[in-house]
Amino acid sequence: MTLSQRILPLLIALTLCGGRFHVLSQPATVNFLSELKRLGNIPELPVYLPDSEVKQFSSYDRSGGNDDGFSGKYSFVRKNEKGHLVIFDASSSGVIERIWTPTPTDDTLDFYFEGAASPSFSIKFRDLFSGAVSPFVHPLAGSKVGGFYSYIPIPYKDGCKVVLRGEKLMFYQIQYRTLGAAYRVQSFSGKTTADEQKLLRRVAESWADEDPTDISWLTKKTACIENELKLEPGKTLSFASLAEGGRVVGVQISPSRLFEGAYKQVDLRITWDGEEQPAINLPIADFFGFAFGSRSMKSKLMGATDAKLYCYLPMPFDRSARFELVYRENKLLEGQPVLSLKTSVFYTAEKRNIKQEGKLYAFWNSSQPAPGEPHLFLEGNGAGHYMGTLLQSQATEFSHFTEFFEGDDKTLIDGAMAIHGTGSEDYFNGGWYAQPGGWVEKLGTALHGCLDYSLPFSRTGGYRFYLTDKIPFNKSIQHSIEHGPEQNNRKVWYTSVAFYYANRPVQINHPPQNETAIVFQPDTLTFYTRLMQHLTYNGNIHLRDGSAVSEGADNAAMNISVAELQKGKYKVFLHQVKESDGNVEVSLAAGREPSGWKKVPLKDQDCYLGEIEIYDPAIPVSILFKNSDRKSLRFNRVMLVPYK
Repeated sequence: MTLSQRILPLLIALTLCGGRFHVLSQPATVNFLSELKRLGNIPELPVYLPDSEVKQFSSYDRSGGNDDGFSGKYSFVRKNEKGHLVIFDASSSGVIERIWTPTPTDDTLDFYFEGAASPSFSIKFRDLFSGAVSPFVHPLAGSKVGGFYSYIPIPYKDGCKVVLRGEKLMFYQIQYRTLGAAYRVQSFSGKTTADEQKLLRRVAESWADEDPTDISWLTKKTACIENELKLEPGKTLSFASLAEGGRVVGVQISPSRLFEGAYKQVDLRITWDGEEQPAINLPIADFFGFAFGSRSMKSKLMGATDAKLYCYLPMPFDRSARFELVYRENKLLEGQPVLSLKTSVFYTAEKRNIKQEGKLYAFWNSSQPAPGEPHLFLEGNGAGHYMGTLLQSQATEFSHFTEFFEGDDKTLIDGAMAIHGTGSEDYFNGGWYAQPGGWVEKLGTALHGCLDYSLPFSRTGGYRFYLTDKIPFNKSIQHSIEHGPEQNNRKVWYTSVAFYYANRPVQINHPPQNETAIVFQPDTLTFYTRLMQHLTYNGNIHLRDGSAVSEGADNAAMNISVAELQKGKYKVFLHQVKESDGNVEVSLAAGREPSGWKKVPLKDQDCYLGEIEIYDPAIPVSILFKNSDRKSLRFNRVMLVPYK
């Protein structure tokens, strides 16, 4: 990769006139080329978006239920005279900045601009994401963890209508930005010039770069504060202090392994301009996208490798900046070690443009929201723009696996609904949790992805950064997500980080405490019969209506993948769909000689089968059944409870 290709995503956007660099503040002209530049322009993240609003068309259930695309009832604005589906209809000028679906079709999409009677351009819906049709190229458009996404900008002047030439569409979201009268907009044509193709390739290569810790993009004007620290329990250390206005362009901390584990004892604290409250004050593991004690995120903007933590979010400030690490003591931990760290803070002397740029803030929220109440990413009064979400989601009851992820995101801007999503993995550009090929593993792109997914632990998480689609607010913002299919009816523990730029904090952080900055450890690990990734069956046992059924006297066996579990002893329970007064003979095995046959009465809904010791998590646990009295056994989950 050439130096200019490396520079593009992290320095100021490249013009195609003479190869010089310049700041693209809010341009008077908006067209495909100007919006492409924004796709690669990370340094402009702090810049406000005047006279514009971000909104979304989506298939969310208008009745408040969970039919966010399953039936297609809400997956269009209206039908046209031919019976085709109008899925987007905006009357003013703007830019479509993001299109998402987990259910693309081979139907054609027609884009109508400026009230035209015929389409301005047309494309097969699936080809928005396939990479086969320019300018919708990978990885600016593509698919990951079950979701299909496109960030290719589609500007339009004086209105845009999108029509699907088909009879049914399921899940979809089209996020767009409105533009006021001050903007001169040129509508997208579907064709690209040589200059646009050149820039498109550069931005795509930048997004595909797999080495986020390479800092060859730094210029001679960039200075660095480096430190080697010994951090003791109960102490706070400053690792960078700047006494004049400027701009932090990068932070690296190593080694990353020091921040793994269930106890998140080290906090990152950043304070701008002597403000009374830190702008950033949260566990360092949560800031850099760890999930449930492990490294998980490696995005373009920030994350963690096996060697170091990194963050390249631009951080302009006016007078001063202070970076600190806080090492909380914890009486539950014996012998907390002294931590040996290396830190690097990269900065320039370029001060914040107070009228055009915000300072970076992060709101950390670790909570168990009450039934009926959503989890809040960010809520408060002020002006700025929202640009990132990290979320760890953990069930605290285990009869509904990860159904909490059915919940929709909602965004109220200045008191009015601007964005209503269709599901939690959808918010992170994914799709189909607990389904093969869907939202089931740690996978990500430059701006979004899945942090973790575990059915036995009933947990998952995701990350999403808003680059071109950052969300401006002038008076207030309420950005939240539901937990459960309807009415926030699943019990959960959510931990989120919300990133935004503003002149002052919108919501004040509560300092992390040992009780809230900890990874929740379920006391029950649950394997669901209708979700087959962990279970295989042999003999006289089969699935019926989502439950496992064993009938008759023949032997049957079920194998459970326990690769996510730790070594040790576990109690084994089976949850009957319907209680029975019969008996079953059971034998348990985990790679060694099975236990002897044991007759288990089926009088309780949760039947205790015995105990098992897992010596090697790579070897499945086997449960062998004999229905000697020919009674039918029907169950929908198996639970393993670790010995304390």
